[in-house]
Amino acid sequence: MRHASERRALWHYRLRGYRILGANVWAGGYELDLVVRRGRTLVFCEVKSRRDAGFGRAVEMVGPEKVRRVRRAAEAWRLAHPELRALQVRFDVVVEQDGRLQRVSHAF
Repeated sequence: MRHASERRALWHYRLRGYRILGANVWAGGYELDLVVRRGRTLVFCEVKSRRDAGFGRAVEMVGPEKVRRVRRAAEAWRLAHPELRALQVRFDVVVEQDGRLQRVSHAF
């Protein structure tokens, strides 16, 4: 884990019963911040942080290009883990802004 916000997001999921399958993993040439699982759901999570809202909200930093990269990395990660192929996939964004953590489930 490179950033405090990523560590906080990891604990956010862990405390809610998710199993951490990967953190800062590379797949398909792109990085996945968190890969977690709870039950039959596999979650690929992008973590963003901002100190203040002066330049917009952190969730706005996940634009079309970032979505494309995360989806491509998730696809490559799933190909490398065929035993998890039957799980439902969800993409979350966890945002830390002004010291608060917010999870946007099904972000894209």
